[in-house]
Amino acid sequence: MKLKFWGARGSVPAPGPETNRYGGNTSCVQLTLDDGTDIVLDAGTGIRNLGLTMQHDCTLQILLTHLHLDHIQGLMFFEPAFDPKTELNIWGPEAPEASLEDRIARYISSPLTPIEVRELPCELSFKDSPTTEWEIGSARVQAAAVTHRGPTLGYRITEGDLSVCYLPDHEPALGASLVDLPEEWISGFELAQGADVLIHDCQYSDEEYASHIGWGHSRLTDTLTFAHRAGVKRLVLFHHDPLHSDDFLDAFMGAAVEGWTALGGAPDRVELAVERRCIELSAATA
Repeated sequence: MKLKFWGARGSVPAPGPETNRYGGNTSCVQLTLDDGTDIVLDAGTGIRNLGLTMQHDCTLQILLTHLHLDHIQGLMFFEPAFDPKTELNIWGPEAPEASLEDRIARYISSPLTPIEVRELPCELSFKDSPTTEWEIGSARVQAAAVTHRGPTLGYRITEGDLSVCYLPDHEPALGASLVDLPEEWISGFELAQGADVLIHDCQYSDEEYASHIGWGHSRLTDTLTFAHRAGVKRLVLFHHDPLHSDDFLDAFMGAAVEGWTALGGAPDRVELAVERRCIELSAATA
């Protein structure tokens, strides 16, 4: 199983010299299974660069956590979607007011884009992510609703004995303390429990969070506490704030290591997501 980060930024793309090292593209992670199946987690602006590297005569699975613009903005620029040889399956959260296709069509339509969803030449299908476990390639996929504004899912992908949990937009604390909260009351806990890799929202520093409670994102202390209580083996901090420069994130990483080791974690088991970085997982490395 291999992970590659194509976009690790949150809210809005933030290109420029201040963000070159960690990257400015919004949420997109490629997960390649041992059988060669590619699962794409979210379709932020990072999916554009991913599409430029992919063969088009293939079947692709895109798992959307939610439909905020920073998680779907790249769909219109995903080159395989413009090839009739591509079979593209888009999974996402169910909502009572409209189908997944109709909700995405609000973005891929006039006056925001020059074409409509129905005009994309690929073989395209939209599917509500089941609330029960289902299979994609050689993996089992589990989805569950998590705390964020609007219908939002987290995902856990398991292949053999290895598991990756993806919670890019998540606020499990909502201003409360996660230290003593019962596990059954913590959003996303069951998805993350015991995961080999947890990719988790960590948009705010502790100081910034006080003025952003309820916005749907986590502060550093809450992300570390959540991961520690869930017993994950490796934590990747994700969804960097667009105002956080590379220098800020360097210092943020130092604070993350300090906080993680204070909880008893190994310093090499926590990191910040970096655009284009790969993580290869095997039973031995896990």
